[in-house]
Amino acid sequence: QADAVEACLRQSLVGGRVVVCGATLAELCASLRGGAEVLEALEEMGVHFNALEAKSALRAGEMQRRHRQRGQGRRSLDDFMVGAHALLQCDGLITWNDTFYRDYFKGLKLIVPQA
Repeated sequence: QADAVEACLRQSLVGGRVVVCGATLAELCASLRGGAEVLEALEEMGVHFNALEAKSALRAGEMQRRHRQRGQGRRSLDDFMVGAHALLQCDGLITWNDTFYRDYFKGLKLIVPQA
């Protein structure tokens, strides 16, 4: 799967600016050794940080509330923040979880790595 993600990321970098939001940055930091390492790796790849705007945070909250009202179980607010950020501040989202994002973020361009 890592090769598929790398290929997808490389293709996206050729096509334009690639960014991560705060939730994704935090997840990467939790997976690696520390913040400096994450920022350095992203910089080397040409990936930039783009903060979540208020409109995206509000949309994330609305979508999580809708999810709870549907009674579909617990889901991390981070997933909703990533989706809202991609929909309102970016041109698309690279994800394996296309079913979730398609359901909650209509119109969001999804880029699914091909394994």
